[in-house]
Amino acid sequence: MGSREIKSPEDMLETPASLEVDGRSRKKLGVFFIESDNRRTAFGRGYTGGTTPVDIHGKPIADLSKTGGWIAALFIFGNEMAERMAYFGLSVNMVAFMFYVMHRPFSSSSNAVNNFLGISQASSVLGGFLADAYLGRYWTIAIFTTIYLAGLIGITLCASMKIFVPNQDQCDQLSLLLGSCEPAKPWQMLYLYVVLYITAFGAAGIRPCVSSFGADQFDERSKDYKTLLDRFFNFFYLCVTIGAIVAFTLVVYIQIERGWGAAFGSLAIAMGVSNMLFFAGTPLYRHRLPGGSPLTRVAQVLVAAFKKRHVPFTRSELVGLYELPGRHSAIKGSGKIPHTDDFRCLDKAALQLKEDGGNPSPWRLCTVTQVEEVKILVKIIPIPACTIMLNVILTEFITLSIQQAYTLNTHIGKLKLPVTCMPVFPGLSIFLVLCLYYSVFVPVSRRITGHPHGASQLQRVGIGLFISILSVAWGGVFERFRRGYAIKHGYKFSFLTPMPDLSAYWLLIQYCLIGIAEVFSIVGLLEFLYEEAPDAMKSIGSAYAAIAGGLGCFAASIINSIVKSVTRNPENKQQSWLSQNINNAKFDYFYWLLTVLSIINFCIFLYSAHRYKYRTEQTFEAWETKQNILAEDS
Repeated sequence: MGSREIKSPEDMLETPASLEVDGRSRKKLGVFFIESDNRRTAFGRGYTGGTTPVDIHGKPIADLSKTGGWIAALFIFGNEMAERMAYFGLSVNMVAFMFYVMHRPFSSSSNAVNNFLGISQASSVLGGFLADAYLGRYWTIAIFTTIYLAGLIGITLCASMKIFVPNQDQCDQLSLLLGSCEPAKPWQMLYLYVVLYITAFGAAGIRPCVSSFGADQFDERSKDYKTLLDRFFNFFYLCVTIGAIVAFTLVVYIQIERGWGAAFGSLAIAMGVSNMLFFAGTPLYRHRLPGGSPLTRVAQVLVAAFKKRHVPFTRSELVGLYELPGRHSAIKGSGKIPHTDDFRCLDKAALQLKEDGGNPSPWRLCTVTQVEEVKILVKIIPIPACTIMLNVILTEFITLSIQQAYTLNTHIGKLKLPVTCMPVFPGLSIFLVLCLYYSVFVPVSRRITGHPHGASQLQRVGIGLFISILSVAWGGVFERFRRGYAIKHGYKFSFLTPMPDLSAYWLLIQYCLIGIAEVFSIVGLLEFLYEEAPDAMKSIGSAYAAIAGGLGCFAASIINSIVKSVTRNPENKQQSWLSQNINNAKFDYFYWLLTVLSIINFCIFLYSAHRYKYRTEQTFEAWETKQNILAEDS
């Protein structure tokens, strides 16, 4: 069977029961296809559960003790750390590079970088699709991390060679502010955009695969699997945080001391070293077979369900729901998924009629597992969708809090901290929380919830969303105080002059809160998506988190544009809430608007999480229902 699409087996196997027109028929519909695990698939068709690890050549691994585990995960951690270091290094430095070196307006520079951040995350579904459909996670990471490195080398050349930048002579600070410096030529900006988006393309392929590939290194048949997976995602995000901290400190320091070329070059070197480490760990990795095009399988379910939309579940010609017998699945790299009663309209894609014949088209008849894959992809959408608002707040904090920091005293004793280093504090709070997570949070929360890991995945996401509300609400409170202080002490029109008696470290409260929120929400979300996604769609499931991040960037830009348009009144000379003069703007109103939106989003999350049933719960319920029906029949 090829991996490009799902084909029904040639011989249709009769199901052991037909459907009855009574109250028990609905239960029977959901359980009669569950065959005994002792039965074999006819002529060896189908695949064993998607949990079977293979080597790089696609052959089963004879001795699992020699592969996978924490040693293999360490090589993967290094790749993610370098990727995050490059991602945040570009996000914090590229706006300034375009303004100071390429002589582009600050607004267009900011938009270009926001587009880079949004596209690199929102397009992660491409990497997830290629990994799940054709390449597998290892080869997807290998290819796209090389593309990422090529983009970083291109950016380094742009910053290092005079031919790629406009003339810097007679371009002082005043000329920059007046916009009288020689602008970059169109071909120079074209080159910069090309290499920047090559980097974004590389990141889009890496991000959805790294966490899933790392989680693949652990044996889910182990009794400690849940604990290992929980610790893996925490350590994984710890590596993300370390990469961000290095980008906000060391890379900024290199840029100040050695220039732009050295700063971007350090990112390229880090990515090159991590690539070599990743390839060095190849003999240790466990792999999962790609399951064919998930988009084709989804399309087949939708088309088959549409064709049979008028067929009732009680039709006399109905044989039953179609599924391969035994433990095997028709989907390469996937185990069977029990039937659920959600989205019953999609069940019609699996309705086996006598008229379907012995070799029906997969565009007319799909297996239950294939239908359940589509159901799962739809059911999990509300959870990552509710984290879009968290990503909006994270995006706004990157820009708004830095504007606030420019008006505040950033000295620590005699040491003056660069304003561009301020985003390091959320990273430090994340680092601290992750270090204390198992020694403090888990024991305390375990006593409250009774959960062995302290809190379930959805509970952790909810905790993070709640803390993000506190973070943005505090941001509004402090901004109201800061603006009032500026006006009272004569700084209303001096928005680029630091106020010596008001410390920037009041911002640490909102920074630390949003860092803690990110730990709980994002780590819980990554673990949730990996465990709940279908076996052959793990990378696409992980891509949901990155897509939410990208949509958060785009949503932040849309909200900003709407607020600027609605709150500005040129006739009355009324400036918008987000005026460039922060001391005359209404950033506090904007923060409270985000607070209200976050509260509404949190309520939607509570409703969605309350209705959601984990796959393990549904599997148990299906088994329990089957036993009850068998007992009634006997």
